[in-house]
Amino acid sequence: MTTQESTILLFRNTMRITDGHLEGFRDAIASAVAFAERHGPQLMVETFVDEERMLAHSFQLYRDSEAVRVHWKLADPYIQDVMKHCRVERFEVFGEPDADVAAGVRAALGEQCEPTFHSRIAGFVRFDSAVQA
Repeated sequence: MTTQESTILLFRNTMRITDGHLEGFRDAIASAVAFAERHGPQLMVETFVDEERMLAHSFQLYRDSEAVRVHWKLADPYIQDVMKHCRVERFEVFGEPDADVAAGVRAALGEQCEPTFHSRIAGFVRFDSAVQA
C-alpha cells in the first residue's frame, strides 16, 4: 500500500491525570472504551496508565477521517466525562486526516496543547485472534 492510498489514522493522546482523580479517570475511561467497543467506528482502542507519573496514553486507530467524525458525534458525552479528570498534554496524529478533521482536532484541544501531525511512509495493519485479548 502506498502512502497516497492509505486513509488509516492513528491517534496517540497523552493525558495528565488530575491529582486525586485516578479512580474517577479509570472509571470514565472504562465507560468510554466500553461504549466505543460496542458502538464506535474505531478499529482499535488501547489505553495505558503510568500511575507513578499520573499519565495515561490512549491509542485509537481509525479507517479514515469519516470514522473520526462519527466517533466525535457518538462519543462526546464520554469524552467530556474523561476530561473532568485530566488534561491533554500531548496529542499526535499519525496519517493524513482531511482538513475538517485536522481543524476539529485543533479546536477540541484548544489551549491545552498543539497537536502534531506525522505523515505516513509505509505500513500495514494485521488483526487476528493472536492480538485480540
